[in-house]
Amino acid sequence: MAVTIQQLIEWKKQGRAIVALTAWDYAIAHLLDSVGIDIILVGDSLSVILGYETTLPLTIEEMLHHAKAVRRGVKQALIVVDLPFLTYQESPQQALRNAGRVLKETGAHAVKLEGGYPAMTATVAYLVQAGIPVMGHVGLTPQSIRQLGLRQQGKTPEAGERILQEAIALEQAGAFSIVLEHIPHDLAAQISQKLTIPTIGIGAGSKCDGQVLVTVDVLGLSERQPPFAKSYTNLSEAIVQAVQSFATEVRDRKFPE
Repeated sequence: MAVTIQQLIEWKKQGRAIVALTAWDYAIAHLLDSVGIDIILVGDSLSVILGYETTLPLTIEEMLHHAKAVRRGVKQALIVVDLPFLTYQESPQQALRNAGRVLKETGAHAVKLEGGYPAMTATVAYLVQAGIPVMGHVGLTPQSIRQLGLRQQGKTPEAGERILQEAIALEQAGAFSIVLEHIPHDLAAQISQKLTIPTIGIGAGSKCDGQVLVTVDVLGLSERQPPFAKSYTNLSEAIVQAVQSFATEVRDRKFPE
């Protein structure tokens, strides 16, 4: 049975943890879906796959291309697609055009936007009123790297209160869930308790309603892993060994036999 937004909210009430991972192509998406991952995020972490140093260069066309491939590999999970930098900040109308393209052209179920300041909550409300489900994102917002860097956010009482109020405003605007990235664990717990919609943590402690990681980090494929991520295997090493074995056998005339 396919995962729905209503299910996610019900799981929060039940205390059932929500599992989310990122995907960038059919093969990875199919594998994640086959083991029952609840949310598959076509995130702007796609920048890692495409070799960009930050998320900023990503285009809407690149996101659409990869989201289509992911959608073809998924039957059960809820698919959420990030809107890339400067495809939604200009105006609610710009956000509606690009979010509409995501849903119409890829078959994804929702979009994700970064930020909880007043202009962004107004944009979220505008999209929700148009029938587009929106996941929010507060705390460390990678598209603001030039302004915030990659350091933990919400460390002072004032900064923590601002993030709390942003999360509340996003819920009131109609967001169905909010990603909490790289904030103090006690702040994430406070936000999760305050909201009626699910919180999905990444570097925000165990008291969130769910957890998300970038799949290249989980698989040991990333060159630079954030301190709050965890590798569950080392595919980089396995791939290198396999490719070296193939190259050796070809050069030694052992393959094909």
